[in-house]
Formats: sequence, C-alpha cells, structure tokens
Amino acid sequence: MDNLYVQYGCGLSAPIGWLNFDASLTLRFERIPVVGHLYTKNASRFPENVRYGDIVSGLPIKADSCSGIYCSHVLEHLALEETDQALANTFRYLKKGGTFRLVLPDLRQIVCEYLASDSVAAAHRFMESASLGRKQRRRGPIGYIKEWLGNSAHLWMWDEKAITERLHQHGFKSIRRCSFGDSADLKFKEVEDEGRFAGCLAMESKK
Repeated sequence: MDNLYVQYGCGLSAPIGWLNFDASLTLRFERIPVVGHLYTKNASRFPENVRYGDIVSGLPIKADSCSGIYCSHVLEHLALEETDQALANTFRYLKKGGTFRLVLPDLRQIVCEYLASDSVAAAHRFMESASLGRKQRRRGPIGYIKEWLGNSAHLWMWDEKAITERLHQHGFKSIRRCSFGDSADLKFKEVEDEGRFAGCLAMESKK
C-alpha cells in the first residue's frame, strides 16, 4: 500500500483505518503467547490493531508511502538526538505532499504561567506541568523494573520556534501552528483527540 496513514506512540488510541504503532515494552509483554495474557501494566490492554514499532529505530513501512503521519505527546519523551532520528524517519515515510501533524506540551506557555504566578506552589506546578522532576524515586528490584518499563518523563521540551526550526532542518515545508480539527485532510479527524490539544503546541507540516 502506498497511501497509508500512520500514528506512532499511539498508546491505547488506535483508530481503524490507521496503522497504529507504539514502542511500549508493556505492549511487547502483552503480546507474548500465553504469558502475555496474564500481564498488563494498564487498566486496559492495548487494542489488537496496535503494532509494536519504534519511530527512532524505524517502522516497518516503506519510504514515500504515507499520505499522513500523526503523533501526540510523543516527541517530548525522546532525547534530542532521538527526536532528530524520529523526524528524519517521519519525513522519509511521507510521500511528496504528505502531511505530518504533531502535538507537544508548549514550553513557552508553561514558562509564562510560572513567571506570571506569585504562588508558593508555582515551582511545583512548573515541574509537574513540564514532567521534568520526580516526587519520589522507586527503589528495590521491582521499583527499578517499573521505572525501566515506564516512559513518562520528558527528556526534551519544545516551543513553537524551536520545533519549527527542527522541522525545517529535516526538510519539512508549509510549517504552521495548527489546532484541533483544522487539517484539510479529513482523515486526521479519525485520530485526533481535542483534549490532547488543550493548552498544548500543535504543528502541521508537509513533505
């Protein structure tokens, strides 16, 4: 197929009509025959149409085959070097004229809210909003395993100027800040969640 729509880092959101990938180790455990049915970290298991795939190391799809690619709250969990590889792979998978839409926490908004607040809790709210700190550290073998399986920490934060420049460096064009449901390609209505856009930075670009 050369007219694919791909979502990576999908979590439990896996619309029919999209190829949905997630790099969670929990997903890999759940898919182990027999044993996997006895294990899950989440209250809900991954939908059956979610495939294991890591955008950093590469997805099992052909270059120039995707009309649309989407990721929501994924790139902030990658180190800067990993983000560059993810964007390079995303660009490679898109066909000419294909659309890439992404959603991220907005570093500028988080910082502005922190600076505008005189509350004694402002610093705590900043750390929580940015997911840059930890309230506690897991200890012991089980704690270390859970920490290793988890991927909730933010490793690199972005504002509009920074992510725009990065997209440009990787060859993307027609880069703009976007909002929920404003894509000319109606296929994105199937995958976007309005709640994921609230107070966040959303960008659209094309190959």
